[in-house]
Amino acid sequence: MKIYTKSGDKGKTSLFSGKRVEKYNLSIQAYGTIDELNSWIGLIKDVLPQSTDIDFVEIQETLFTLGSYLATGGDEKMIEKLPVLSDAPITSLEEAIDEFQSDLPEMKNFILPGGHVNSSYCHVARCVCRRAERLVVELSEGINIDSIIVMYLNRLSDFLFVLARKVLHDENIDDIPWKPKKQ
Repeated sequence: MKIYTKSGDKGKTSLFSGKRVEKYNLSIQAYGTIDELNSWIGLIKDVLPQSTDIDFVEIQETLFTLGSYLATGGDEKMIEKLPVLSDAPITSLEEAIDEFQSDLPEMKNFILPGGHVNSSYCHVARCVCRRAERLVVELSEGINIDSIIVMYLNRLSDFLFVLARKVLHDENIDDIPWKPKKQ
């Protein structure tokens, strides 16, 4: 596969359907942000201890599938050719969240990101995930988007938040509570 095609040199790119759109098109922004998130997940996968039983590859593959749906621009014929979306990956995230939370201390405050670089990576990924979610919701106002996509992104951001806390807990580091200053 040739890496450079020069077809995007003037600020346009193609959706799966072949339709040419500006590179700032909302579909491009949405699946580009999911691609960015996928890269952060890859980094988290690489920095966390190998002993973790989190299936990061499943998360990355799911994100790739979600991005492919967004790359269709809502073209139903293209969507028919894609892997079927199911709620199984959402259930996997929920099960992991529940398992992690069973070992974590109860939250009594909002917490500040930080405390350990690996926890911070999870928080950055969570923020990118929330941005992707916002873009997909905005995109859904113009084209038909499967509701599983938004649900998955919402749950993944929850997962990343809890994972950030778990990383701190595993390192015997306390969450950093947000303590608003009284005026």
